Amino acid sequence: MTQSSFGGSFAMALAALALGATLAFFPWEAKADTRAMPGSAAEVTLSYSSLVKRVAPAVVNVYSKRVVQTQPISPFFNDPFFQRFFGDRFSFGIPRERVQQSLGSGVIVGSDGLIVTNYHVIKGGEAFKVALADRREFEATVVLSDERTDLAVLKINAKGEKLPFLTFKDSDTVEVGDLVLAIGNPFGVGQTVTSGIVSALARTHIGVSDYQFFIQTDAAINPGNSGGALVTTDGKLIGINSAIYSQSGGSVGIGFAIPSNMVRQVVDSARNGGRIKRPWPGAQLQAVDAQLAESLGLDRPGGALVRDVFAGGPAARAGLKPGDVIRAVDGYDTDDPQAVRYRFATKALGGKVKVRYLRDGRVAETQVALQPPPETPPANKTLIKGRNPFAGATVANLSPAVADEIGLDALGGKGVVILGINDSTPAAQLQFQPGDIVLEVAGQKIDSVSELVGVTAATRQQWDFAIKRGDRTLTATVGG
Repeated sequence: MTQSSFGGSFAMALAALALGATLAFFPWEAKADTRAMPGSAAEVTLSYSSLVKRVAPAVVNVYSKRVVQTQPISPFFNDPFFQRFFGDRFSFGIPRERVQQSLGSGVIVGSDGLIVTNYHVIKGGEAFKVALADRREFEATVVLSDERTDLAVLKINAKGEKLPFLTFKDSDTVEVGDLVLAIGNPFGVGQTVTSGIVSALARTHIGVSDYQFFIQTDAAINPGNSGGALVTTDGKLIGINSAIYSQSGGSVGIGFAIPSNMVRQVVDSARNGGRIKRPWPGAQLQAVDAQLAESLGLDRPGGALVRDVFAGGPAARAGLKPGDVIRAVDGYDTDDPQAVRYRFATKALGGKVKVRYLRDGRVAETQVALQPPPETPPANKTLIKGRNPFAGATVANLSPAVADEIGLDALGGKGVVILGINDSTPAAQLQFQPGDIVLEVAGQKIDSVSELVGVTAATRQQWDFAIKRGDRTLTATVGG
């Protein structure tokens, strides 16, 4: 081969590479490319512009405002000598009011002005404003807020105008590798669109909500994107961007979105009266790790072990027993208890779901009724007052409905559970927590709210009490 022929062959090879041909360098022969060549500039240029023009107008900015009290700091606060004697406990002057604002994103899901966003975007807010993509602003009201799913539904009055909105897509149809766009307002810079793929499905243990079953994406999501849209290339809403994994606060390509099937349930509840009622399996569940799988004689870890069932509840009536391992609900694999709870929570009340489970090494199937948890006994939510350790705590009678409402891993039974704690109260100082179950106060067993109210109404020099927190029983004695 002459020098000129070598040069010509090399140039041809480079041209073939530029055209996308596949070369086999051994034995130095080029294979024919059977793929079709781009026929126009439009086919060469990949763009999401038409998709963005269609979906972006339905993504909004959500502003939350509240007034907080701040205590002016003494002008001597930074003096080392002053700090040595007084620390950071010394304030100066009269408390002042300060307006605190937060910013997030939202998605219009109805032409009538119904908007879905994250609960943490509007949490603690007293006034809300929504800014559309065309910069128009509207006052908004909260129709429904659901801390358990980290979702909230707002409503704006568009005065009869039909607003652009996104339609839901079945999130169970999404697969790893699908292209998606994330739209929101990161860092408050204005509406921004990022692209990526679905990186994983059914992510749990994220710690954002009680129903942890997230779509993971590598589309850039940053602070301010919360409540924004995750859409597929057909322009459908597949999820609400909710959280990121980051050590710096910025995107590292690991973002999480609440699946549209969960979002749809919350939006439907907002349209139907504003109260959420979800199906309840009536069973205590436990994750099956490798050690537990071996002890149970299972072929692999995964699934949800039934620890206990509520007598007369849906699981018990379906024949499920402690020791059964739930492997699928309605044909979808359930790798952990979170997946089981998610599958039930995204179903409408009424009807039944198919549950596949293992018992004594054999696969079986049953149908579990989709029913809400019973509200027996009545909650009787009460704020405890007076001079006692529980003053400032809101409590309720423990029932399956109350346990499910606060995400407590309990099937019900007698007892009083703490729902919330007011700041700067004896209950807050003693670090009681929502979910604590009051067992005994001043030597008296507590089975109801009325009993707790009665025993805490007395004046005592000393208070003895016992509470249950998770699997532990805590006891303490404090002065009156």
